[in-house]
Amino acid sequence: MSLLDRLHARLERQPPTRHWRVGFSGGLDSTVLLHLCARLRARGLLVDLQAVHVHHGLQAAADAWVAHCTRVCQGLAIPLAILHVRTDGAASLERAAREARYAAFARVLPEDGCLVLGQHRDDQLETLLQRLVRGAGVKGLAGMPETRSLAAGRLWRPLLDEPRAALLAYAEAEGLDWIEDPSNADTGLDRNYLRHKVLPRLRQRWPGVDQVMARSARHLAEADELLGELASLDLQQARLVAQPFPWIPLPSLALAPLQRLSEARQRNALRAWLAALTRQPDSAHWAGWQAVREAGTASDPVWRLEGGSVRRGAGRIWWVPDAWQVMPSPQPVAARVGTLELRGNGRLIFTGQAVEAGWRIGYRQGGERLVVAGRGSRDLKRLLNEREVPPFLRGRLPLLWRGDELLAVANLPGLSALPGGGRLEWQPADGMGGFELG
Repeated sequence: MSLLDRLHARLERQPPTRHWRVGFSGGLDSTVLLHLCARLRARGLLVDLQAVHVHHGLQAAADAWVAHCTRVCQGLAIPLAILHVRTDGAASLERAAREARYAAFARVLPEDGCLVLGQHRDDQLETLLQRLVRGAGVKGLAGMPETRSLAAGRLWRPLLDEPRAALLAYAEAEGLDWIEDPSNADTGLDRNYLRHKVLPRLRQRWPGVDQVMARSARHLAEADELLGELASLDLQQARLVAQPFPWIPLPSLALAPLQRLSEARQRNALRAWLAALTRQPDSAHWAGWQAVREAGTASDPVWRLEGGSVRRGAGRIWWVPDAWQVMPSPQPVAARVGTLELRGNGRLIFTGQAVEAGWRIGYRQGGERLVVAGRGSRDLKRLLNEREVPPFLRGRLPLLWRGDELLAVANLPGLSALPGGGRLEWQPADGMGGFELG
């Protein structure tokens, strides 16, 4: 069976899709892939086909590569989108370029569209070895998945089972022209060192190592799938416990069900939970989880991760984005307003009562007291402790003042009543782009 027919067979196993986008760098792999896709289009498939070239500007010849890709796409009558990205100031240029590339692909991928990439079996082996020497876990050693979700669509790597030699033979037989990136010869880069120095020796000593390592990656991918199913079951138990503050728009889990798990199952469940929130913590960072898990109820441990922190409160763990670490500023309230947009802190709604002149919104500084019906004047700190308000939330709770008199605390039962019988309702911003967690 030819390479084209093998690709056709794999395409038939994919979900129905109208919009197809091919990542096209101009190199051998993507050139072969684009040529194959053009031939599949000639068979009546891949009707809405477009090439996407990401211009990093990292090579002096980058503009010439754009011109080359344009000529190739014109010859195949395939539309070409050119996306410019920047990676200025990145600590790891290789990683930053990769992340910028996928972010650009995600921006232009239509809903339910499919991005097709040309990575092959040699790329998979290099990825596996690179992650192995970096100490990756099961998920990392499973290598690149053939398919995964991307933005509102999905990503597909149909050539992962094909050796680079098969792509090269196809390109030469078809007389294709492609770009040779000079950086691919730089063995100072980890991936290139593995490609030029390590893999040739492995193949010389064990001629079947490509198939063996690819099989190992598939076994690990299966193991990772099983771990994912176990994590879903464990997270389901942690989500069954009712959230005591349903108006807090932050991801959270009940702590007790997690504490009953073994250490390994805890980490497995948390990796799955954190996957959509932050970069996966490495081995050294898990000490932060231990501190959160074992802290007393009166303490406020913080497990700092990229983009936010895991905090503890009200018998739960919470994902608190970095935006919540910046305390909001006090502000006056215009008379007779019904809704007040808070600076960086969502909005307030005054229900059942018009706002009076002289009211203002402030935030906790310490030492506040509130007159509570039937109890007299009470220390606000004690009132918050009684209601088990998570420590990370206390500095963001809007307080309604009239001069030096604290009138109400938003949302908390028994504390949110307005003087005239209304109620102070707060819709906090989630710190991740909106007022509700998507």
